[in-house]
Formats: sequence, C-alpha cells, structure tokens
Amino acid sequence: MSSETYVRAIDILLVEDNPGDVRLTKETLKRSKIHNNVIVVNNGEEAIAYLYRRDTYRNAVLPDLILLDLNLPKKGGVEVLAQVKEDPKLKHIPIVVLTSSKAEEDILKSYNLHANCYITKPIVLEQFCTVVNTIESFWLSIVKLPKEVA
Repeated sequence: MSSETYVRAIDILLVEDNPGDVRLTKETLKRSKIHNNVIVVNNGEEAIAYLYRRDTYRNAVLPDLILLDLNLPKKGGVEVLAQVKEDPKLKHIPIVVLTSSKAEEDILKSYNLHANCYITKPIVLEQFCTVVNTIESFWLSIVKLPKEVA
C-alpha cells in the first residue's frame, strides 16, 4: 500500500497585456492535469515588481515558470528577460517567450538573453489552445523545475 504524497501547485507568472490571450491561457491551464496557480501581470514593470516582491507583491511566491510576451507596455519583454536572466536569484526560473512576433531578430535576441524557448502565438483559437496545452505538457509534466533559490 503506498501513501499519497502532497504535490504542490506549479506557480506560473503570465506576463501578458492582451486580455483575450490571458483568458485563453488561464482557461486552458485550468483544465490541466497538473495543479497550477496562474498569476497575471499586464506589463513589464509589474513583472519586475512581482519578481522582486515590491509594493503590493511583498508576499509573492516566486514562480516556477514565466510565460512572457515581448510586446508589453511600460517595460518590454526583452528588458524583463534580460533583467531576470542577469539576476542570480531569478535566473534559474525558466522563461517561455510566448509572443506574436515572428521576427528573426526577436528570436535571436531572446535566445541570446537565455530564454528557455520561443513560441509564436498562433492566431487561430484552437491552435492557441494546442500551444498552451503543449507548454503545459512539456514544462509542467516532463521537465523537472528547480525549487526557489535562497
């Protein structure tokens, strides 16, 4: 007889300013077999405030995974990516760039800044859901994510 072990929820920081994409991503992840908490911030400045536990985010839990749009107001996704990956206390957090940009320059820049993967958002609803399901399947089921670094 095996004892059941508690499996904590995976915390996902979704950095996205498009309300439609936020809704679709959250709804798709809600149906996941893996228990997860999706925290949404709508711009790059909020993302940095969350990650550094500033202001209203003083009690924030560092995410296990970041889904990052590049085209953000106030502070762009590339700037957020660069800041996170330069910080020894944050750089262990995998960042999935999930953006509408297909520009080779953005892809190269993201990987040069150590993005863990780059995904272009599909326009078609079903394809968008498939992409989010694939992210969930790979990053939450297959990949072993690091615990928070002290």
